[in-house]
Amino acid sequence: MDHSSQLGTDGNHKPSYSHSPVNSSTPKKKLLRRLHQDYSQLYRRAFQASFLALNLVLGTIFYFWVRQFESGSAAYALERPAGVEGWLPIAGLMNLKYWLATGHVPEVHPAAMFLLLSFLAMAFLLRKSFCSWLCPVGTVSEYLWRLGRKLFHRNFHLPRWIDLPLRSLKYLLLAFFVWAVYTMSPAAIRNFMQSPYGLIADVKMLNFFRHIGETGLFVLGSFAIASLFIQNFWCRFLCSYGALLGIVAFFSPARIRRTPETCIDCAKCAKTCPSNLPSINL
Repeated sequence: MDHSSQLGTDGNHKPSYSHSPVNSSTPKKKLLRRLHQDYSQLYRRAFQASFLALNLVLGTIFYFWVRQFESGSAAYALERPAGVEGWLPIAGLMNLKYWLATGHVPEVHPAAMFLLLSFLAMAFLLRKSFCSWLCPVGTVSEYLWRLGRKLFHRNFHLPRWIDLPLRSLKYLLLAFFVWAVYTMSPAAIRNFMQSPYGLIADVKMLNFFRHIGETGLFVLGSFAIASLFIQNFWCRFLCSYGALLGIVAFFSPARIRRTPETCIDCAKCAKTCPSNLPSINL
């Protein structure tokens, strides 16, 4: 593995290395030894925790903002945090089409569109960095499988004949959402966003968790249990947002490259890859 290119992708300074032969039978193979500690994972976990805390703060403010109206308070001290629109990806996709078709920034949930554009740009420049560094759902999913590994001393991999069809589910969901938005005219999008449902789509999202029923609890509980056993269960099989970012990331100029000349075939990169991708020479 070319560790310097991997660290460069993570945005860290390239450390110095010393070289030593792997063994006497392969004197030309060099084992790269890091002389300085790599802080990339520490930085990543700090970003994950910070972004998760930010979402919790936004959600708390939004909850009390909604409660102001529900209680009929005459004085509204809190303002609605626009950041909650990051949880409205479908609204962001609809507003993006409206903006591209009309050239006008939508009046309802405009932050959803700008946040979507920001995450798409991030995916193009830094590939799946949003999923691994910022996404709060991805953060929870990661710590669930880490907990499962600690409890059961391993995670489980589905057979390939099951894994491949399941991985296609998130692309099918994405295709459905894209098709639904594509078939809507700008006027239809405007009318929907300005309808009573569209205006309070964020409140509807909040109420789903506030008044969650037995079916919702069963589904979320099933996802959580599955994440204990299968690494990144939600992200790998069902997240259509991640599927969209993955398609954009495919065209990114950024790459993690494996250099055959310095690779010692330890297979550590393949074993630790969260997507179970085989290592290849590039």
